[in-house]
Amino acid sequence: MSPYLIDGILHYQLKQKMKTALITGANRSIGLETAKQLSAKGVFIYLGSRNLENGEKAVKTLHEQGFQNIKAIEIDVTNPESISKAKNMVENEQGKLDILINNAGILGNTPQQASDFSIQEIQTIFDTNFFGVISVTQAFLDLLKKSDSPRISNITSGLGSLTLHSDPSWKYYNIKTAGYGTSKAALNAYTIVLAYELKDLPFKVNVIDPGYTATDFNAHSGPGSVESAASFIIKHTLTNDQAPTGQYYSNDIEDETGISPW
Repeated sequence: MSPYLIDGILHYQLKQKMKTALITGANRSIGLETAKQLSAKGVFIYLGSRNLENGEKAVKTLHEQGFQNIKAIEIDVTNPESISKAKNMVENEQGKLDILINNAGILGNTPQQASDFSIQEIQTIFDTNFFGVISVTQAFLDLLKKSDSPRISNITSGLGSLTLHSDPSWKYYNIKTAGYGTSKAALNAYTIVLAYELKDLPFKVNVIDPGYTATDFNAHSGPGSVESAASFIIKHTLTNDQAPTGQYYSNDIEDETGISPW
């Protein structure tokens, strides 16, 4: 047998064994660190970026650091054509998807008072944080179903917990956002419905709050590190077959379960 053919067969077999993940909004901050840490665990990463040039710059830096199993992919979660092109690329190159981490999100302008925050601004936030997640998930669901252990992790926030928002003793009780927090609460609700629909398949579908993390997103005001945030996301994404589905995990919950009230 030709050595070139043997190399091709080995490459194909290796690709089939290697898990493949798509992370949206991954060209910086928590998404980028998640891509880095997940790559170090031997997962092939599609590093999603709304702007391909920014994504390729991030991947170039990671390659220089020794992370080779990462590729930039252009995906704007608010653009159906962009999502479709990204899905076709993954399908043509991999044939399946094992892990989808819906990380892309926006905060919107602040403050966000319920009495006067612009409906248009709320809609803009929901387009990315809620409808964008649904659009990406629905587009990639067929590829995920081809995986032996598909995982969907929707990145949420503690500000999406209605229970905690109703508790005056909660440390973030006074942080109320009519657009951002409500979009994450809606995302949490959608995840429960999706997890229930897929419960008889080998899917694990969860929402994961990486905690209040110092990033560009919040002018680096959070106490947590991107390393801790990414590690927490991966911990509750690379789960075994007996792990829960339809759960809400938070890096700000100070007990061993990490489970947040809805």
